[in-house]
Amino acid sequence: MEVNNRLKPEPDVRNRSLLLRAADWLGWSGTEDRRDNTLPEYKQYRLSPREFLLSLMAGIAGVFIIAFTFYQNIPAAAVLSTGGMLLPRYRKAGLLAKRRERLQLQFKEALYSVTSSLAAGRSVDNAFLAAEADLQLLYPGGSADIVLEFAALRHRIMNGDTLESGLRLLANRAKLDDITQFVDVFTTCKRTGGDLVDVIRRTSQVIGEKLDIGQEISVMLAQKRFESRILIAIPYVFMAALNAAAPDYMGPLYDGASGYALLTVLLAGFIGCGAAIHRMMQIKL
Repeated sequence: MEVNNRLKPEPDVRNRSLLLRAADWLGWSGTEDRRDNTLPEYKQYRLSPREFLLSLMAGIAGVFIIAFTFYQNIPAAAVLSTGGMLLPRYRKAGLLAKRRERLQLQFKEALYSVTSSLAAGRSVDNAFLAAEADLQLLYPGGSADIVLEFAALRHRIMNGDTLESGLRLLANRAKLDDITQFVDVFTTCKRTGGDLVDVIRRTSQVIGEKLDIGQEISVMLAQKRFESRILIAIPYVFMAALNAAAPDYMGPLYDGASGYALLTVLLAGFIGCGAAIHRMMQIKL
């Protein structure tokens, strides 16, 4: 019996494990395995402690204000404000999407640099090595993802590794179609003796055109996104104004269960409409 009791996990250990898994799901960086800080996985994003805490507090405060605006009840608003703890997860998703977009744009600039070096007569390996210096001029400070990636690529080449394997590792971590397709075509052309200058030039051109189309769509949608945010905020501002300016008019809603039920239906409808508008504004190429 003593052996069995030793094998059972302590209650506080189980609770701590559940808390760690919940924090990890929300994006807390304290549970991240930091064995490799140099080469990140671009399908994942970890919020810094500051980002996590700010997002958490903003989510709780925002939901509390919205809930109090509708229900005019502090205990009910405090209970509902726990739903704001989900904001770090959505914040993490937004930052991850922006990081992947930046990496795609930076990779296009890197291909432009490599193409110029190849056209000047450099070998393929030397062209990728020279691209690091050009990227450092474009992105000073050395903290840009593509600068770190090309620095790691240079380190691999200088230590006897092949260029193809370094690019393949980048494609496997980035999980971007443009980078993966480029690496596939690049590897095939280098093995079969294809025209690498033309391949890299065409690839950079295709990626550039795709990004240009995406930027044009973003500009066209910028005003609509602003208008959609206003439409989403109007019901909550309207409710707050009525409660402040005409409390007697709103009083019957807070006298019985039927009034609170109606408020709950309205709140759910507003949230659903806001989610639908947000989803319609997300256009992926």
